Amino acid sequence: MAQASPSPFVTAVVAVLFALASEPLEAQGKSIRWATSGPDTYGYKVADALAKIVEQALAHEHVVTVNPYASTVSAMKAVMDGLGEIAYTADVGMTQLYADDGAFKYYLPIKAKLVHAWYAYPMESFMATTARDTGQFKCWSDFSGKPVFFTTTGFMNWLNFQRIYKALGYQFKHLQIDAKTQAEALRNGTIVGAVAYTTAGRSLVPYWKETEARMDIKVVNPCPQEIEKLRASGLQIAEIDPKSAFSKDVGVKEILGVPLLFAYNVGPDMPEDVVYRMVRALHDERDKLAQTDPGFTPLAKDFIGMQVSGISANPHIPAHPGLARFLKEHKAWNDSWKIAGSVDAPATIRRAD
Repeated sequence: MAQASPSPFVTAVVAVLFALASEPLEAQGKSIRWATSGPDTYGYKVADALAKIVEQALAHEHVVTVNPYASTVSAMKAVMDGLGEIAYTADVGMTQLYADDGAFKYYLPIKAKLVHAWYAYPMESFMATTARDTGQFKCWSDFSGKPVFFTTTGFMNWLNFQRIYKALGYQFKHLQIDAKTQAEALRNGTIVGAVAYTTAGRSLVPYWKETEARMDIKVVNPCPQEIEKLRASGLQIAEIDPKSAFSKDVGVKEILGVPLLFAYNVGPDMPEDVVYRMVRALHDERDKLAQTDPGFTPLAKDFIGMQVSGISANPHIPAHPGLARFLKEHKAWNDSWKIAGSVDAPATIRRAD
């Protein structure tokens, strides 16, 4: 029995479906890849909420995907090598990037270096040890040349303590461990201290909450002469209420740390309108962000000022045209700052896969 031939309509539908199936998925929808640090970090924790705001701002024309990396430096390099569009970073990381120093020495990006796009929240780095060893450590100098976990290699707080030690003239002896084993490493003496950090003087990173739950911790503040040296080198000192960060007594009435400003920056070829709409939406949602997480409280209080502070920390680094446009609208742009060259085309925004 002869088989009936498919109708022209069925043939056309099959042809269309075959074409869609054989067409690369990246041609079926735009995607913005948001590169962050690992799942146990604050940057990853808040990225999902930020991504939803950006998607809405772009009228769902783009799908924003959050991609975690082993460290903040890795996230930065991924974007500069074409593996993402938005990179988690901080002022200290941007400084090293443009100085071709530290983690970026001999590094040549496949695409282009990051530029200023959006500054989100401050963090404060400080030093802690076990309650058992408090008597041995009175100043940060007591940790010089001794094994310390300065947070994961490539993290911005790790870079922050590198510049702190450089300013103080101390020996930076980092011992890399799994952050989840920090309490055990402190208890066993594998490390004599560990760098802790808060976001906006409040939120502790999850692995530090676990460390505090498992053992008694004492914070060691810099001594007066160290504070003087740090300030002379241009670094600031942040005062943190220990009760806002820790659930137990940490031996000091006030924690003294060195702040750094975290950002989500982009390459210069990210379309101007995309960055402008992103920054504008985050500005409009700043109060909701602070209600969701206290780390965004400073942003809610002075969104414009935080962008100005981020650029001012590295005024030699260009700002993205989208951020420049936003700041000009709010009469906060400084004409001495540089605006990055921009290709207002979808070159940086790949198709979703």
